Amino acid sequence: MKSSFLLLYFVAAPLLLRAPVAASPSCDLMELSPCASAILTAAPPTAACCTKLKEQQHCLCQYEKDPRLRGYVNTGNGRKVAGICEVPIPKC
Repeated sequence: MKSSFLLLYFVAAPLLLRAPVAASPSCDLMELSPCASAILTAAPPTAACCTKLKEQQHCLCQYEKDPRLRGYVNTGNGRKVAGICEVPIPKC
């Protein structure tokens, strides 16, 4: 009985250690569409905007490095929205 348990342990343990970890959300700029009016017109950000911005926070450096998107991240309104939503803009 004890040897069966040990065999099961040594077979199952490596499999459990390789179990997939929950993937982080992907960087999809379209997820930030609730923030468009706040960034483009200085309207206050909505709760949906702040939620999406927090979900996409790990993508901000990627967006900032993209020449087509850099202006939206680095604008006064972009920084204002991030501040209101309490999302720090990383130094990339």
